[in-house]
Amino acid sequence: MRGRFLSFEGGEGAGKTTQIARLAARLRAEGETVIATREPGGTPGAETIRDLLVKGETDRWNGKTEALLMNAARADHVARLILPALQAGQWVISDRFAHSTLAYQGVARGMDLEELMALHNIATDGLWPARTILLDLPVPDGLARAKGRGGEDARFEGEAIAFHEKVRAGFLALAKQDACMTVIDAAQDAGRVAADIWRVVEPMLRPLP
Repeated sequence: MRGRFLSFEGGEGAGKTTQIARLAARLRAEGETVIATREPGGTPGAETIRDLLVKGETDRWNGKTEALLMNAARADHVARLILPALQAGQWVISDRFAHSTLAYQGVARGMDLEELMALHNIATDGLWPARTILLDLPVPDGLARAKGRGGEDARFEGEAIAFHEKVRAGFLALAKQDACMTVIDAAQDAGRVAADIWRVVEPMLRPLP
């Protein structure tokens, strides 16, 4: 594929939305065509599934149901938006992708990671980001930020602190295993975080071989 696929990961309130917007603007200034999207969601069908996942009580679904819904949304997202954009030579930046499923439904909910990877591969035909940016932030700080933005999509934010600590630990463990995953200190001011991200992404502007 001619395009570049990036994902941003992190716990609640890590600043993914802000940094994706900054990165997309900078890439567009370099003359690139950029699609910024999110998971769950990104297409009309996937957004419908998103409402099931992010709204309601924290105990609305168990981990298995969440994983199935996530991958149903992802299958539509990949087929209808991500793959066509990559095939057209565009950049795709997704606010969450597979690592979130592994951290939330896997590490935090206790599902088997190999089973989750099997679901992912069915849903996406094995699509994986070229680079994943993990914005890491202490859990209390992230939750304080998330609480400040409000909104209805707060089902996961309502989980206990222990759940979010498991999610953070899961992300950091995944980063040690995935050479394409870069951890960035999201406790810095937004400008420094953006600069750190650009140092990771800028080399990807070079033409593909």
